[in-house]
Amino acid sequence: MRKLIIIIKSNSLFLKMFLVMVISIVLVTILITFSTIRMSSNLFMETFTITNTKVLSQIKQRLEAFNYSVVVTSIDVQNNGTIKKVLTQKDRDSLHMNISFYDIKEQMKRIYNENPNDANLILLGANYKLFNMKYSNWPITAHTLVNHPMTIKTRENPNKIMYQFDQSEATNDVPMIVATKALTERVTGNIYGYLYIPIREQNFREFYEGYTSNGNSVLVVNSEGKIITSSRQEMIGKSALDLLTYIRDKDNNHLGHKEVNIFDKDYLMLSEYLPTLDLYLVNLIDKELVMDNLIDTREIVLISIIIVLFAVIVVFIISRRMTVSLSKLVNQISNMAKYDFNKKVQETGGYEARKLASAFNYMLNELHEYVNIVMKTQRRQRKAELEALQHQINPHFLYNTLTSIKFLIKEEKKEKAFSTIDALISLLHNALGNVDETITVEQEISNLKNYVMINQTRYGDQIKVNYLVTHDSLKYHLPKLVIQPFIENAFFHAFTHKKEGYIKILIAPKNQELICEIIDTGDGMALDNTGEKLPYIKEKRQLFSGIGVRNVHERIQLLFGKEYGVEITSELGKGTKVRITLPLIK
Repeated sequence: MRKLIIIIKSNSLFLKMFLVMVISIVLVTILITFSTIRMSSNLFMETFTITNTKVLSQIKQRLEAFNYSVVVTSIDVQNNGTIKKVLTQKDRDSLHMNISFYDIKEQMKRIYNENPNDANLILLGANYKLFNMKYSNWPITAHTLVNHPMTIKTRENPNKIMYQFDQSEATNDVPMIVATKALTERVTGNIYGYLYIPIREQNFREFYEGYTSNGNSVLVVNSEGKIITSSRQEMIGKSALDLLTYIRDKDNNHLGHKEVNIFDKDYLMLSEYLPTLDLYLVNLIDKELVMDNLIDTREIVLISIIIVLFAVIVVFIISRRMTVSLSKLVNQISNMAKYDFNKKVQETGGYEARKLASAFNYMLNELHEYVNIVMKTQRRQRKAELEALQHQINPHFLYNTLTSIKFLIKEEKKEKAFSTIDALISLLHNALGNVDETITVEQEISNLKNYVMINQTRYGDQIKVNYLVTHDSLKYHLPKLVIQPFIENAFFHAFTHKKEGYIKILIAPKNQELICEIIDTGDGMALDNTGEKLPYIKEKRQLFSGIGVRNVHERIQLLFGKEYGVEITSELGKGTKVRITLPLIK
């Protein structure tokens, strides 16, 4: 796994270029393939829709022609006196009945010859007499037909030719479409009989069967949403109210078709209303099936994959040649930055790689010289600043200290005066020494005690100082004048309102670090919310030296790194805590 990661890193430029180009090729190929299929689909569907619209128009003409024959038949039956006489007369002797039966049969034969698609002709009289031209086509009795729902519906609409569907025991479960019309008196409007022109669904299908194919279905729906005939037999007799809703919705696209979802499948739908039949002619196109037959998606995808593979191989060869020299140059630069910044890169490879290596080596030389100059300058400048600050002993501090010694001598407190002079001499000797020197914690505590004694001699001992220093920390070294500036600040800034209090100095090693804390019980201060660990503290003339808080912090970080330095926390009315973090130096 580690070797694999190393290989990937060493060839990252090649991999990036290769992946970008491969992804681009694949995306372009996919988009082109998709666009080709989509354009082919749109063109096909447009042509297919136009063709099917014409087909629907032809089917509509054939159905209207059939309806015309039905209308003519109903008119002939309505106007035929013999038929009316037979359907209305009461039963007489058998001779008259035979004569009547013969007469009406002759009339029905004459009228029946005009009916297409093997349609049958049945008459039912108000006297419950039934005459069936093709009994084998629909063997139904008068009693059954009188009480049949289609007769009841025809009775309710006597002036209308109705096309009704039935597939029940009355039709021996054979799907049948029946055109019905009530026969009425011209003057009174009384119904004296019923005309039935039944046609089996399989015969009715001949009107459009030649125009259908796999995935291209034709069906006829009545006003109640029932499918009365279809090129797909499984749909015959089904209720399709959702389809009826789609049909009646006129919001079609510019081509006239509509996308619908019926019977848990998506279709393109074309529809025509047949007002003379009060039926809807519907064309359902299974787009997925039709497109699968039209477009060989597998072949298109295979061709696209071959093109992509060929392009990827070419891209691999070209990219590898272009990036191998650049990758070597990048690896050299990377290793140089990790291990040896002074080592130059090899000027090998192609023209571009050699030029880059030459320019990099030249820049590297210039950078080395500039960095050395800057570092030397910064060191000299920092040392000069610290030395200047270190030698800026506050004249007021010396004046006030000497004045205090003078009063001690006048009051004949010679021993205390001598002790104060010794403390001042030791303090000045430490302050005026080499700024680069380090002193032990023990020496730093001694200097702090001298400084505290001088201040207590001048101002009294209202501010008491406690030292809590672990024995094992006395041997460690720290830079000069690191703790003393914070003692000065505590004396002259922390007790402006409070006149008494404590200053605690705690020094101890912890987790390979030397921790120095200066804690006072003075006034405290309000820190800003800028996230700065060091607040701004205005310097006062009473300080022993000009070395301030921020100067100490920057000096520590310059010497030891960013993980070390000074952190100050404070709370108004409770005091201030300074935490100095230093490395352990012996």
